[in-house]
Amino acid sequence: MLKYSSLITATLLLSAQGAMAQDSATETTKHLDKIVVEAEGTASGPAAERASRSAGDRESIIADQSTVGSKTGTPILDVPASVSVVTEKEMKQRGVENLDEALAYSSGVVSDLYGSDNRYDHYLVRGFYQTSLGSYRDALPMRIPGFIGNRLEPYGLERVEILKGSTSSLFGLNSPGGLVNAVSKKPLDFTFGEVYSTFGDEHVEFGTDFGGPVDSQDKFFYRLTMKGQDSSDGTDFSDDDRVYFAPSLTWRPNDSTELTLLTDFNKRNGNPGHGIPYGSSIDPDTFLGEPEFDNMDTEEWNAGYQFSHSFGNGLQFRQNFRFTDLSLNYETVYGASTDATASRYSYAVKGGTQRVALDNQLQYDTRISAVDSRTLVGVDYYYEEVDEKRAFGSATGIDINNPVYCGLTCITQPPAYEWLTDRTAVGAYLQEEMTFYDRVILTLGGRYDHVETESEYPGFGLSYSSSDNSLTGRAGVTVKVRDDLSVYANYSESFEPVSAETALQSTPEPKEGTQYEIGVKYSPDFVDNALFTVALFDLTQTNVPYNTSPTTQEQVGEVNVTGIEFEGKMALTDQLDAILSYSYWDPTIEEDGTDGNAGNRPQLVPNNIGAAWLNYKIPGRGTIGDLTIGGGVRYIGESFADNANTIKLDARTVMDAAISYQFIENATLQLNASNIFDERSVTQVDTFANTAYYSDGRTVRLTLRYTW
Repeated sequence: MLKYSSLITATLLLSAQGAMAQDSATETTKHLDKIVVEAEGTASGPAAERASRSAGDRESIIADQSTVGSKTGTPILDVPASVSVVTEKEMKQRGVENLDEALAYSSGVVSDLYGSDNRYDHYLVRGFYQTSLGSYRDALPMRIPGFIGNRLEPYGLERVEILKGSTSSLFGLNSPGGLVNAVSKKPLDFTFGEVYSTFGDEHVEFGTDFGGPVDSQDKFFYRLTMKGQDSSDGTDFSDDDRVYFAPSLTWRPNDSTELTLLTDFNKRNGNPGHGIPYGSSIDPDTFLGEPEFDNMDTEEWNAGYQFSHSFGNGLQFRQNFRFTDLSLNYETVYGASTDATASRYSYAVKGGTQRVALDNQLQYDTRISAVDSRTLVGVDYYYEEVDEKRAFGSATGIDINNPVYCGLTCITQPPAYEWLTDRTAVGAYLQEEMTFYDRVILTLGGRYDHVETESEYPGFGLSYSSSDNSLTGRAGVTVKVRDDLSVYANYSESFEPVSAETALQSTPEPKEGTQYEIGVKYSPDFVDNALFTVALFDLTQTNVPYNTSPTTQEQVGEVNVTGIEFEGKMALTDQLDAILSYSYWDPTIEEDGTDGNAGNRPQLVPNNIGAAWLNYKIPGRGTIGDLTIGGGVRYIGESFADNANTIKLDARTVMDAAISYQFIENATLQLNASNIFDERSVTQVDTFANTAYYSDGRTVRLTLRYTW
């Protein structure tokens, strides 16, 4: 069991402090006002805008702005692209425990892609796998080279943003599907706090989140977010233990300047999810690895800052920086067979990565006659250094119907080989947003990227280096038909260097992508708060590597995905919230060399996905407090486990529910149930090891929360 004594002591002390603090409330408008530069050169208020957005995420499931849609704070209604936002309130309503769950009700996304394989947050955006390159934290990349990556802690987030489509003109190397940006909790300018505890089957969790002004002049603000968890991952011998600690401090000497220091420590003691032999009928939760060997342990440190300053007269400077140190210890035995005498496989990866990410932005807002101009110039830098030691071996067989574990003695692990890689990426970008007569918004952007990669396998005398350059562009137009209705169209490009491991086969060219998209956004005035988006898109990626023989890969591939997406988020009344989403994808492998898969569907990409969530609050009377009832359904259509389309994966439907009761002022008791009917389906099949991975089973969690 984890030791929670210090954490519990802290939360109890803070509860007492919070009970004595005055309540504070922040009211947010339906649409944030457009930035207007005054003749006297008043500040545009970046600090106020961020504070308003953060406070709004605590109170509503609907967001008006995104930090990634244009990097300029442009309202979502005005951005010529499809953007989804999962706010802090929505994550609490649904009892989100990981990023996969946070994304589960958003359009254009398939999450929990590999079911019981819980090494990473696996997700597709518009049919393209985005976990490795498309994961961002505070608009800075957190790429996963090789195996060294970590799962995000959602309790440390105020929102999750999904920008769909090709994003390279602003963010550099990425797949064409889009990106997911996790936004860290930051200090607020009012006193607030909460403590909570969550209990479930083999699950104990405690956390606290509090902050407010430090000094009487309101120049310094702090926030501290902590969480501890001792939990099983649904299968015997599979843990999901966590320790999370995230202090932050904001210095705001005036309305024009803000500096926020962000730090966090994220430690996870887990286990890679395990599958069972494909076609067998045993319980999918049967553990067929080795308890003394299997683990997936990570330890991550992050330290960085966000700085903004308004010079007046419409000129702003922003700088965003983060340093990451991440270590990994990953060991697993897998590939059990219906034949108890057949050997299993063993695999181990140990190592670490260090990352530096920096983004500098200069923004200038002005008005010329009837045209509002917003110009963004940026330069960003990314460096990662990776050291992985990998070992591939074997283990004796196991009787899947009556597993008896043999321990470390039955595992043969040859000496590890080392993989070293360094990657440096430098990008410069320019974006111009011009608004004509407050109705037509033209967005033009371009970017230059230079990427240097050095990789080597010292034990084999192999090395590889590459230097990739790319020019990518973006053009979009938004027409405000009415203040609450806009139509848009865009063209955008993507750029993705090929991994060094593939590049050892031949000299590669970067994968390139293009997108064409049209859409409609509607935020009607006849409901309290709502946003509807419909988008049609056509995405193509070329230079995709495919096997042309068992030992050779060539870049002969081309993948196309066309589709339509719908998403609606509504605060219909003060008592009723609703989320609706649906996506139809038509994915096709256009070219793939000699494998004969041209015309097939890419693996794991369904045609249809949909979700709906409804949340209804029954106001309390007298001594009876508020009662909130929520429920949702998620649907993922059939797909294939392989590009050859020989292994079909059935469609799956999952239902979730939540009920919350405010039994005294500021205190609630909430029950969340995920997959309430315990429906289990195969989500992926590892054809190498003939192993089927199943969707997660039912989980039920009870949370007691006190806020101030």
